[in-house]
Amino acid sequence: MRVALFLTCVNDTLYPDTGRAVVKLLTRLGVEVDFPMAQTCCGQAHYNTGYRHEAEPLARHFSEVFGGYEAIVTPSGSCGAMVRELYPRMGERARAEGRGDGLAATLAPVVPKTYELTEFLVDVLGVTDVGAFYPHTVTYHPTCHGLRSLGLGDRPLRLLRSVKGLELKELPGADECCGFGGTFALKNADVSAAMGADKVRNAESTGADVLCAADNSCLMHIGGTMTRLRTGMRPVHIAEILASTEASTEEGPAA
Repeated sequence: MRVALFLTCVNDTLYPDTGRAVVKLLTRLGVEVDFPMAQTCCGQAHYNTGYRHEAEPLARHFSEVFGGYEAIVTPSGSCGAMVRELYPRMGERARAEGRGDGLAATLAPVVPKTYELTEFLVDVLGVTDVGAFYPHTVTYHPTCHGLRSLGLGDRPLRLLRSVKGLELKELPGADECCGFGGTFALKNADVSAAMGADKVRNAESTGADVLCAADNSCLMHIGGTMTRLRTGMRPVHIAEILASTEASTEEGPAA
């Protein structure tokens, strides 16, 4: 199977190791992974801050770049939700504004082929045991887009429970937002910080060494809060856990 990796802006700029982990993991599972160099932003930041028309060229470009692949895999629930949930809305809105069906027709091919990593593993490849080894105590935070927009459900938990050496701890208040929300964290800084502190205190109460999630933008917010509160926990993307093996663990601890 030949798939395209949609890395996303945040990962490309700040967390390239997550992209490397996705490639390592999928290759290990027999998947051929391409990284289209022409990929750019999906338009989520523009759309969510009210610049809907400015997001349309980015959405068109996304469809042009990724349209020829069997599947598009992303290690980001929020960007995956942008394509799956909001691209159809963009097309419908353009039609309602009297601009025809062109945008909807352009975006339609990529919508059903775009998968967040854990749903691709479970739903498309049909695996939960990916051969990972991660000797740490872990708690899982389901991010808002993955939980509410994509409906990932227990897919990430099923994958984590199959990781050898990993002890999974239940996170109290797991379905509560961490407080990031993109520009929400900028416009409502005090509320965002308080929500982040609540999330970190709940994570600390589990006694876990690592808090993992399927979205690095949320982990960035949570990790910053962990640093300010001087906890001993580390934020780690689920892709990096699933990509770890006994051999890679012997080479050094996961970052």
